[in-house]
Amino acid sequence: MKRLSLLTYFLFLALAVCFAQKKYSMYAIGFYNQENLFDTCHDEGKRDYDFLPTGSYKWNGLKYTHKLRNMARVLAEMATDKLPYGCAFIGLSEVENAKCLQDLCAQEPLKKRDMQFVHFEGVDKRGVDVAALYNPKMFKIDNEKTCLVPFEREDTTFFTRGFLVVRGTIAGDKVCCIVCHLPSRLRGDDFYRVSGAQQLAKIKDNILAQEPETKFFIMGDMNDDPTDRSMTKGLRGKENVAEVGDGDLYNPWISVLKSGTGTLRYNGAWNLFDQILVTPNLLVKDGGKDYQKAVMKDCESLKYYNHQIFRRDYLFQTEGKYKGNPKRTHAGGQWLDGYSDHLPVIVYVVKEKK
Repeated sequence: MKRLSLLTYFLFLALAVCFAQKKYSMYAIGFYNQENLFDTCHDEGKRDYDFLPTGSYKWNGLKYTHKLRNMARVLAEMATDKLPYGCAFIGLSEVENAKCLQDLCAQEPLKKRDMQFVHFEGVDKRGVDVAALYNPKMFKIDNEKTCLVPFEREDTTFFTRGFLVVRGTIAGDKVCCIVCHLPSRLRGDDFYRVSGAQQLAKIKDNILAQEPETKFFIMGDMNDDPTDRSMTKGLRGKENVAEVGDGDLYNPWISVLKSGTGTLRYNGAWNLFDQILVTPNLLVKDGGKDYQKAVMKDCESLKYYNHQIFRRDYLFQTEGKYKGNPKRTHAGGQWLDGYSDHLPVIVYVVKEKK
């Protein structure tokens, strides 16, 4: 009996050591509204006149160079408090064209990582598109396309940004990132944003019907808070992991907004328009209160681990009327040499190394 107990003891000890030596890889997926990343040249058919040397912003080579440098700094630093190599994929909005992305990726902190971009020219009249950066060492692209956004309301004067759909693999798992910039609130009611959110859900559902193992990150400037109808009804975003059923998405930003913070500030109050939602196959549904500990026990495939609004002191105004707001490029008719009126967001996923 003593020999059996001794053998049992060593068996449990070996299993404990084996479990303790488990190794994991973590990856970051981000989104960042670039707030008018325009070059200094006119694009035919686009209303980019404010961002010309003769335009209202007096947008010249100096300002453009500073804008590229500033945005590259943020994009390169995103997630580096947890991962020295930064994000595997970053969705972008408010980018004028491919030239801006080429110039952005040529900035030293992004060039050093060999960051690449995905972009399709859109139909937005002002000329701003969605796009994406990715690190080819971590994100392997299989397919990329843009989807235009048809609306049931007949309005032949209205065009908006399409959806950028990028499919590939992270750590061998199939993933799909959809980048969007839903219509502005200036159009009145939320019809267009709800409709856009419903179409995002259809794209996701159609792909999942063919490839149920594909893991989705639906991200963008939603022009709505996570508690608004477009997110809760159109995309079926749920606040708690345990509530997420088939066809739903997990929206971790609901609880963040309820805590009193966000990604952009208006009249002293925070909104959280910048969001990344994930599908149920990225979740550990029975994780309970100690969700992150449960994930570390059940991540043979990619699993959602955590989320973050990326904050640095330099991203905020430090004085004046808008103290505490994100430091934007222009405000009150003055060039602030800032970054964006939005803050970046990040989600982290983990997978056990074999």
